[in-house]
Amino acid sequence: MFVNERSYKLENEKISRLLLNLSLPATIGMIVNALYNVVDTIFIGRGVGTLGIGGLTIAFPIQMMIMALGQLVGIGAASIVSRALGAKDKGRADYVVGNAYSIVLLMGIITAVFGLSFLEPLLKLFGATNTILPYAKEYMFVIFIGSIYFPLVITSNNLVRAEGNAKAAMVSMLIGTGLNILLDPIFIFGFRMGIKGAALATILSQFASLIYVLRYFFGEKSIFHVKLYHLKIKKELQKEIFTVGFASFARQIAGSVVAIILNNSLKIYGGDLAISILGIVNRVLMFLFMPLFGVIQGMQPIVGFNYGAKKIDRVKETVKLSIIVTTVFASFSVLIGELFPTVIMGVFSKDINLVKEGAIVLRVVIMMVPIIGVQIVGSALFQALGKAIPSLILTLLRQVLLFIPLLLILPRFFGLMGIWITYPISDFISTIVTSMIVKREMEKIILEGR
Repeated sequence: MFVNERSYKLENEKISRLLLNLSLPATIGMIVNALYNVVDTIFIGRGVGTLGIGGLTIAFPIQMMIMALGQLVGIGAASIVSRALGAKDKGRADYVVGNAYSIVLLMGIITAVFGLSFLEPLLKLFGATNTILPYAKEYMFVIFIGSIYFPLVITSNNLVRAEGNAKAAMVSMLIGTGLNILLDPIFIFGFRMGIKGAALATILSQFASLIYVLRYFFGEKSIFHVKLYHLKIKKELQKEIFTVGFASFARQIAGSVVAIILNNSLKIYGGDLAISILGIVNRVLMFLFMPLFGVIQGMQPIVGFNYGAKKIDRVKETVKLSIIVTTVFASFSVLIGELFPTVIMGVFSKDINLVKEGAIVLRVVIMMVPIIGVQIVGSALFQALGKAIPSLILTLLRQVLLFIPLLLILPRFFGLMGIWITYPISDFISTIVTSMIVKREMEKIILEGR
């Protein structure tokens, strides 16, 4: 598909069809990616045990920080690229892609060196108990080796979506996830490598995904034509990429800060069992949220392109439809979680206590997820428009301004349950505030278009 054809569709195709075509591949890819995390946890839970899940729980926020680097550069660059293509500035788009690759590769190398040098102190900071630490250490040692190129894969997939080719990004994710699910049982059970085998499966599968997406970019299918001179980092582009992408990065980093407080609180009020329950609940939440993130990844190129092309009515229609779709997705997913919590927890572990306690926790934590689509769409909207400050505020609202204070206060009165009820309370308040901010911003955008 040539650049003019993709641009024509972003600017003229019916919004419902366009959102479906861009969101469906992204949603499938995100669900499959979440499925990998779920399957990975199942294999470790049944092949290594409850402490293995605890090790994953400690490792999870650190992995999210690594992925956040890819989101920082990828979402920031993708937003600039979408608006550049909408403004018919192809040369600027090529420079942004080249700079994005140089920046994210450098960040990956620095991350690997830092992580391997300070592995044990880092894991203890994130709440590893003495019994969980060996499992977390064994897993993250391998993951940090792969962190050299993990962010590069994420950045590449975001850039592929920005040019309107969501299917290629989906294929990249399917390759990585499918291979990971295939290799997990081989390394964990077949080679008896335990939790290290799960980590090895992860870095090999992500490398395969990287090979695919690089072949796409440097072949003839991509509308971008990156040359060596595009790779030279320009300070003005670097600043713009970081500014726009910072909201997503901040969300992931805020999540990691929350994880430090959360894991250490669980260590005090619940111990190893509570930490392992959190690990499973995190996987379930990820599975619930992935369709929502798939929808907004389809939404952002449409919003960015049409905002650049001054077609405000299409921006408004896209945002409204995205909120409806994410709300329906979330409501259906939560209904299943509320009806069958014991079945879901039982898939991950044979530990009776973990399943029993985890079912109660799951019901509490997902209670307000049906309304969270507004919050996710709102933050993504401002990113697509290149408005970094409102996006950052909405991102930090739930995870920092609400979640952390509640997490520090509620357990003092309600013990372990105080930790779990922090989730629905912060979801409810943040969604109300986000709704008001998005409504006001959309009114401004409509006035700009008149």
